[in-house]
Amino acid sequence: MDHRHIIAILRGITPNETLDVCKALIAAGITMIEVPLNSPDALTSIALASNTLGDEAAIGAGTVLSKKHVWAVSDAGGTFVVSPDTNKQVIEETVRLQMLSYPGVFTPTDAFRAIKAGATGLKFFPAEVLGPKGIKAMKAVLPPELPVYAVGGANPDNFGEYFAAGCTGFGLGTYIYKPGMDAAQVAERAAAAVAAYDAGKAA
Repeated sequence: MDHRHIIAILRGITPNETLDVCKALIAAGITMIEVPLNSPDALTSIALASNTLGDEAAIGAGTVLSKKHVWAVSDAGGTFVVSPDTNKQVIEETVRLQMLSYPGVFTPTDAFRAIKAGATGLKFFPAEVLGPKGIKAMKAVLPPELPVYAVGGANPDNFGEYFAAGCTGFGLGTYIYKPGMDAAQVAERAAAAVAAYDAGKAA
């Protein structure tokens, strides 16, 4: 399955909202969808989305902090794991269970620890603190083929700056979804994100 490198982060979503919001994202062209584990009944949402929409999108979990969390995500049908930190055990267990691993990094030390543990890609977090300049400086020493995502402060208005710094893609949290938003609002924001992403890639 080929995806745009945009991860929609649905922090706070509930199971009864999940399918409508996920369908809106997929229709707009965003097919990497993360449900953070600190959302209400997150594993139920992941299982619902994976069972219903797994042929159309990659469904994963965020805020994954332990091996026990990794096992639970795998059992729910998740296919990728995103974590806020560089936890060697989480990365290695994710890879062992044949899921994709996107750990959070902030320094070169974090980044190389994650790479050595087998990370699929790196989540620069919080990107708004590092900024494009900080990410560009780190990209100079990282393997060029490794996907890197700006998360925390990335939005369609600044995609171009992060692309220029060497980012592969983005994780979108409160820009794309906040509790209380309906599927139509998510669809509108997702369409804007896809348009900006496609324009940035083309440039």
